Amino acid sequence: MDRVCVLLSVLSLGSCQPLSDPQDRFSMAVSRVRHLHLVAQRLFSDFESTLQTEEQRQLNKIFLQDFCNSDYIVSPIGKHETQRSSVLKLLSISYRLVEYWEFPSRALSAGSAPRNLIFLKLSDLKTGILLLIENQDGAEMFQDISSIQLAPYGNYQQSLGVDESLRKMYELLACFKKDMHKVETFLTVAKCRLSPEANCTL
Repeated sequence: MDRVCVLLSVLSLGSCQPLSDPQDRFSMAVSRVRHLHLVAQRLFSDFESTLQTEEQRQLNKIFLQDFCNSDYIVSPIGKHETQRSSVLKLLSISYRLVEYWEFPSRALSAGSAPRNLIFLKLSDLKTGILLLIENQDGAEMFQDISSIQLAPYGNYQQSLGVDESLRKMYELLACFKKDMHKVETFLTVAKCRLSPEANCTL
């Protein structure tokens, strides 16, 4: 099985069906990240439901003051900038965000079945996005973008009396949800850009 077939099998849920249409490949990637975003939302909601009102208030305050480490990956701000970005730029940023979460996602890999699958689903999605990048003209630009190294999660400074482990888990889940939403948006817009007749309004 050649490399292209392996990558296509990742996008097509394990079977090496030839996805020659770029729209099919994008559709599969969007479906994958949409699932991850839903998992992230569910994990965050489940975690919030375990908090006391005062804990949640303080954690919300901390998160509003802070930012996600992945924010160092420069991304389009707002719907207008996103819609003006090239397909390659949206794919490259999506790749970096997904790649960044492979390691931190291991902190979510204990407990429920959905958490145990997050790391594998991120790896599969990253491989699929790489195939989409390689099919774009000027993909050599991607090498520069992928060389950026970011600090791991867990080095937040604020302390408002909330237990440290609660604070770290809250920010980890909130940032994961935020970034999966970004990737879903970027891949959806990139897919739409390949259909000139489509309405790509966010």
